[in-house]
Amino acid sequence: MLQAQGISVRRGAATVLHDIDLQLAAGEVLGVLGPNGAGKSTLLGALSGELAVGTGQVLLHQKPLHAWDGPERARCLAVLPQSSSLSFGFLVEDVVGLGRLPHASGREFDDQIIAAALHAADVQHLARRNYLTLSGGEQQRVHLARVLAQLWPGGSGQVLLLDEPTAMLDPAHQHSILQSVRRFAEQGGAALVILHDLNLAARYCDRLLLLADGRARLCGAPDQVLRAEPLKSVFGLEVLIQQHPERGHPLVIAR
Repeated sequence: MLQAQGISVRRGAATVLHDIDLQLAAGEVLGVLGPNGAGKSTLLGALSGELAVGTGQVLLHQKPLHAWDGPERARCLAVLPQSSSLSFGFLVEDVVGLGRLPHASGREFDDQIIAAALHAADVQHLARRNYLTLSGGEQQRVHLARVLAQLWPGGSGQVLLLDEPTAMLDPAHQHSILQSVRRFAEQGGAALVILHDLNLAARYCDRLLLLADGRARLCGAPDQVLRAEPLKSVFGLEVLIQQHPERGHPLVIAR
């Protein structure tokens, strides 16, 4: 669905992303991990077309990303950046409705999609609220509902790119949001999610990509990536790795 072939990104004289290869498949949630400055947001910017790649190419459905026109690409690729801001006092339901702009699906159908996206992000009770009166965490969930509405309910060929979607959220909403991302993938879509919480990544992601200094250090299933040696090398953190007593995925415990 979405593929990066040897992509590198330069900022001025510095190369900030080096020779990254990855492939995002239908039904998959791929988590991207790494310390601050590792190149995670740069990777997402390159995959979304926001940043130009210096070498290599990004393909969406085997077609170069730059060859898609804007509305066509927006109907199958949605992006939640690390920081989303809106300075107008729109109603929450109208903010979420912005995700339907690339479509010509009619008001009645769009209203159904908006309602479903509001529910998926657990902001249905805020639908008639002024966006500017919301807390930072509530605003984050509204923007997630907006990008979900852009692609909802998910399906084969649709890709969601999320940069720290759990930032500013309480633990319950961190889980509910990632559950919505998993449901999106289960409908045949695919999602790439940048996360800082290693245990959330282990719980909800099928594969993990570990970045450091703009380079891919390790990519594989959570139990292949979340090991003491690579985490020490990348994060400088001594950890113990145990197994979740019910689900079996790795649990990362700082020593």
